[in-house]
Formats: sequence, structure tokens, C-alpha cells
Amino acid sequence: MAFLNDILTGALGPFGPIIVVGMLGIMLIVVTIILMLNRPEDPLDKLKRTEAAAKLGTRGAAQPRLRAGSKNDALDKYAGFLEPQDEKQLSEIRKKLMQAGYRDRDAVRYFHFAQFVLGIGGLVLGVIYYMLFKSGGETSTTQIILYILGPGGIGYMAPKYWVTKRQQQRQEEITDGFPDSLDMMLVCVEAGQSLDQSIIRVSNEIRSSFPALADEYLLVSQQIKAGRDKASVLNEMADRCGVQDISSFVTVLVQSQTFGTSIADALRVYAGEMRDKRVMRAEEKANKLPTKMTLATMMLTVPPLLIILVGPSVLGIMEFAAMSQ
Repeated sequence: MAFLNDILTGALGPFGPIIVVGMLGIMLIVVTIILMLNRPEDPLDKLKRTEAAAKLGTRGAAQPRLRAGSKNDALDKYAGFLEPQDEKQLSEIRKKLMQAGYRDRDAVRYFHFAQFVLGIGGLVLGVIYYMLFKSGGETSTTQIILYILGPGGIGYMAPKYWVTKRQQQRQEEITDGFPDSLDMMLVCVEAGQSLDQSIIRVSNEIRSSFPALADEYLLVSQQIKAGRDKASVLNEMADRCGVQDISSFVTVLVQSQTFGTSIADALRVYAGEMRDKRVMRAEEKANKLPTKMTLATMMLTVPPLLIILVGPSVLGIMEFAAMSQ
């Protein structure tokens, strides 16, 4: 054992045994994953899937289904590995991915698979980088951990950061285009079109400027055409968008439909409120701008001003001190 330790220490430095143990751990993880992915399908699950496909074949022609994305059956047997087991956590991540624009049925599995692959890939790259460039020199334990685990942590968090940025950008796009879409919808309703036809027309008109909001309107119109209840369809749209203005708009439409009031009047009042709210958001950003520019202004203005005001005095004091010596 001591002989093996001396060989590893002489070849890879003082932390050679730790590096070898880490590489063996990575190889064990990879082998375990390969064995899990190649696990044969449970006969009971296969029987259930066959029965469900048979029932769908008998009812598919009479009951059309609207699906946001095709389901990958090859990932079904890996669901326990690629999906959270907690129902609440699974619902939250699925909702976040939908708000980011990923409506595929296997989006949660793809997300966790990307986290796993990028995390393991970053860990392997960190080990290779340390062995090639840093193993010969003197490095502390903290530096070794940063070199090896740092890329793995970055790779693991990269999909989450990407989804969060996509969610924020999509919500900002929906918020910016929503007041204009309400004005167009009001014009269509007052021109004699129904709400369903107005939604389709608005979706076509705003697609070039606000494609995310246009996709939501188009999906709503397709679901209503498929025969679903309008209130549930609109509530699902509010969940997919994750914007408070959309949720309030859905509440207004549902209440208008429930109590039988005029949709045009409700749209007119709510469109005016959305325009005022957009102006208030613009004014808020404009009022924040001087505060954000204060630090940059001080950093770019104060040093030159001090040099101009204090520089001659400092130069005079230095010359006087040189003459006195």
C-alpha cells in the first residue's frame, strides 16, 4: 500500500491518491448510469403502455387531442432518475419551464438530464485541467477543490440559469405587448367579431413584434376550438405566462362571461388601465435612472476634479520641500 502511495505521489504530486480516488468515483458514477439506462423495461409497465395504446387507438379518431409536444417513450423507464419524486417539486419545475417557453411533455426530464450531463462533464474537465496544468506545482486543498469541483458546479447550475433568464425575458416580452394586444382585441370585438375570432386575429397581428404572446393567444384559440371550457383554458394561459396582468385579465373575462356583462366594456376599461400602467412603468424606470448613474458620475467626475483643484497645491508643496532640503 505504501509502495502504491509512493508511485501515485511521485507521478501526480502530493495529492495523487486523492485525484485517483476522484477519478475512480467518476468512473463508478458513469458505469452506474450506463447500467440504469440499459435496464430492461418492467413487463407490467409494458403491459400498461400496450393497453393504453390500444384504448387510444379505438378512441383516437373520435376524440382529437391537442398536445404541446411529442412524448418520448424511450425516457419513460428513466423517469425515476430524470424526474423529481416529490409531486410539488415536479409541479414547480414544470411550471417554471412552461413559463420559460418549454412546453414539451419531457421538458423536465431534458432539464435534469442537461444538469446531470453538464455537471459530470464539468467535473471531468476540472480533473483533466488539474492533472495537465496544476498537478506539478504547489497547490492548496482549497485550490484543488476549486479547480475540480468548480467547473462541475458551473455546469450543473448553467441550465437553471438559462431557464431563469428565458423566463424573465419571456415575461417581460408578454408584459410589454399585452396593452397593445388588448387595444387590438377591443377594436375586433367592437367591429362585430367574437372573442375567439378576436384572439386569433390579434395573434396573427402581433406575431412579428411579440411572438411569445402570440403563441399564447394561438394556443388558447386552438384549445377553445378543440372544445375545452373557456374559463379553464384562460386560467391555464395565466399559469403559463406567470404575469400578474394576464391573471387579472383572465379574471375579468371569466367574470364577464359568468355574469353576462359586455366583454367590450370590460376590455375598454382594462385596456385603459394597462396603458396607464405601462406609462407608470416607464416613469418608474426614468426615475431610477439618475440614482443608477450617480455612482458612475462620481467615479468619472470626482477624480479629474480633485486632480485639477488639488494637483497644483501638491506640486507646490513638493517643490517647496525639495528647495528646503
